[in-house]
Amino acid sequence: MSQNNALLEYVLRLGDNTLILGQRLSEWCGHGPVLEEDIALTNHALDYLGQATLMMQYASKVQDEGKDEDQIAFLRDAPEYKNILLVELPNGDYAHTVARQFLFSAWYSLVLENISSSSDEFLASFAVKSLKEVKYHLQHSSDWVLRLGDGTEESHRRMQDAIDKIWPYTGEMFTMDSIDQLMFDQKIGPNFISLKAVWLDHVKAILEEAGLTMPPDAWSHSGGKQGRHTEHLGFILSDMQFLQRAYPGAKW
Repeated sequence: MSQNNALLEYVLRLGDNTLILGQRLSEWCGHGPVLEEDIALTNHALDYLGQATLMMQYASKVQDEGKDEDQIAFLRDAPEYKNILLVELPNGDYAHTVARQFLFSAWYSLVLENISSSSDEFLASFAVKSLKEVKYHLQHSSDWVLRLGDGTEESHRRMQDAIDKIWPYTGEMFTMDSIDQLMFDQKIGPNFISLKAVWLDHVKAILEEAGLTMPPDAWSHSGGKQGRHTEHLGFILSDMQFLQRAYPGAKW
C-alpha cells in the first residue's frame, strides 16, 4: 500500500469513529433521562459530527478523486467504513451509553494528545482543537460512571453490567496493523499498544472510586478497522444514508 493510500485509510479510521459515534449519540436527542442530559448528549454528537466533517474534508483532499466530504461520509458501503466496533454498539440503557462514552473518551483523549504533535500538520491542528471537546466528554462520562456506580443498588447493577458487556470491545483500540505501524514510523500517529497502560490506570481509578469491578483482560472483538463490522452498522447506515441515496446530490 502506498503512503498516500495508507494515510487515507488512517484518516478514515479516525473520521469514521467520530462519524458513527456521533450518529449513535444523536439517537438520544429527545430521549435523554433528564433534559440537561438530553442536551449534553446532543452536544456530544454535534462535537463528533463536526470532527468527522473535518476528517472527511481531509480524506477528500488526500483521496483526490473529486468526492466531497458528504459523498465520503454517506455513500460508502459497510465494509468501507473503518471505525472500531465499540462505537457502533447500540445505545442500550443510559448506563450502557455512559460506559461506551467513558471507555472511548479515555482512549480517544490519549490518541489526540499524541496526534497533537504529529508530523502531519493538518492532523496535529485537528487534534489540538478536538482535544478540548473530548476532555469534556471524558469528564462528563466519568462523572456519570461515579454517580451511577456509587448510587442505588439498581444503578450500580446497571453500570457494572454495562462495563462488563462493553469491555470485550475495548481491546481493538490497542491493536496495531501495518497501516498503524506505518503511520507510527512516519511520526503521524501513536503506537496504540503503548497507550493501553495509561488507559487502564485511568479507567481503573474511576471504576474503583465508583465501587465497580474492572473486568479481566480476555479475548476481544476486532475487525472494524479492516471493515469487518457487527450487524449494528448496517442499521445505522440505513438511517444515516437514506436521504443521500434516495435523492442523490440533494441540498438543503
